[in-house]
Amino acid sequence: MAERVLVIPAVKKNAIIPDQLVKKLAGETLIARALATARAVQHPRDIYVLTDSQEITVICERANVHVHYNPRIRFETLDIVAEMEFLLNELAKTYDCAIIQRASCPLLTWVTIEEAWKRFCQKRADMLVSVTKVHQRLWNLKDGTLAHFLADANHPVVLENRALVILNLQRMHESQKPLIIPFYLGDAGIEIAGYQDWWICERLLKRRHVVFVVAGYPAIGMGHVFRALMLAHEITNHKITFVCTKESELAVENITLRDYPVVRQSDSLAETVLRLHPDLVVNDFLDTPKDYMATLAAEHIPLVNFEDDGPGTAFADLVVNALYEGETSDPKYCVGPAYFCLRDEFLEAQRNPLRDSVKTLLITFGGTDQFNASKRCLDIVEPICKAYGIHIRLVAGPGYAHRESMEAHLKELQNPLVTFTWATNIMSRMMEGCDLAICAAGRTVYELAHMRIPGIVLAHHEREARHTFARPKHGFAFLGLMQRVSDQKIRNVFLAMLKQERRARFWARQNALDFTKNKARVIAKIEAFLDTEKDPSPSSF
Repeated sequence: MAERVLVIPAVKKNAIIPDQLVKKLAGETLIARALATARAVQHPRDIYVLTDSQEITVICERANVHVHYNPRIRFETLDIVAEMEFLLNELAKTYDCAIIQRASCPLLTWVTIEEAWKRFCQKRADMLVSVTKVHQRLWNLKDGTLAHFLADANHPVVLENRALVILNLQRMHESQKPLIIPFYLGDAGIEIAGYQDWWICERLLKRRHVVFVVAGYPAIGMGHVFRALMLAHEITNHKITFVCTKESELAVENITLRDYPVVRQSDSLAETVLRLHPDLVVNDFLDTPKDYMATLAAEHIPLVNFEDDGPGTAFADLVVNALYEGETSDPKYCVGPAYFCLRDEFLEAQRNPLRDSVKTLLITFGGTDQFNASKRCLDIVEPICKAYGIHIRLVAGPGYAHRESMEAHLKELQNPLVTFTWATNIMSRMMEGCDLAICAAGRTVYELAHMRIPGIVLAHHEREARHTFARPKHGFAFLGLMQRVSDQKIRNVFLAMLKQERRARFWARQNALDFTKNKARVIAKIEAFLDTEKDPSPSSF
């Protein structure tokens, strides 16, 4: 008994638009597009098409998939399982489950189908139905009047969008109540039910597909993920998909919360990316390997790399290394502070004036803080801050593994001047009102410089120590690798930074910096690779 079969109902009589299944949408017929998506999910020997059309039959035969031709078939109801029962009963002799994919839903991709299959298996369901959640007021119409609410915004209903059904064929006729689970779809659930749907789908399919390849886990932090999310937010006219490296489960969790499609690396990273048929790949995961980049470049895909100093840069079309400084004659290398992209939240933030003395200290070590430098620095400076009446804002990222122990430690300290914030989405608010900071040498130093907050910088590792922006000329006292810096040195430098003369000098250097136009400059360079006319692909959405 095989695990699953994929079935595509393609009944011409039920089409809304004349010949819609064989009419080209964004350069490809609906049936050809559906077959290409199906072949990315299932081997052709396990794909069946049910149709009443000789033309569709020929197309399916040329695609080497099974076709069940019946010129008299016509669906009379919306119950696709009941309408196809005769075929499903036959397939149940060979397959455990059936995936029913509608050819009239051209935005459905293999990624979505596989995600639905995974959900179906995890829940051990009898049936999965793709649906759309409706947050609208629905009325019951009775005798020409609106009688009462069927649903409202507080009690939404779900509508079957008919894009996808997954069915356990072996339990199809069991009398007990089946377990039917919903699978929520957004744009991917649009079904061609008129010319307006056709127009919308065509415009969506003509978008370019930008794939962000990122890494984010405790050992390297979440800076790559946050930067990629920021850039993706600016690219509104194209399809965005994220690919996360195998060890990047923390990245998957954070990106999923922001409703972007996420694909985990399977097999080689290059194969995972190429299966998505990208029009542009943005790599943000430190040094890219030569083989990976060469494989993508061989497919003539534009490649943009961030914070990359590896051998793969030779194959990139654009390399943006804002955290490093230096000069280069090659126009594809964009290095230095002029290419640091400031998040929108900082554009409207209140930058700090130079105050007479330090009133508030910020301690933050990025998204993960793997060495728990937050606690170490807190313990060093807390007695001094308590003596001087300095407030301490301790801010940890979503990957901080010491949250509970830190909260217990603060409870023992019983210092009302210390506040602890975990996984904030408004870092600019945390920086407003701060006079001094202790931090790592990543992206945060640029944000501190923008907010005019002089800082003491400790690098997590050798690579971060090479981020030369975090130096006195930009308002920072750089102490080197945190594992090699003594507590006494941190204490001495902190006391020195409390002095107004030194802090004023650092503040003035930061006041001369301006990052506000950098992001637009970088986005323009990225979107320049998307300006050419797209050759539509059935799997590109």
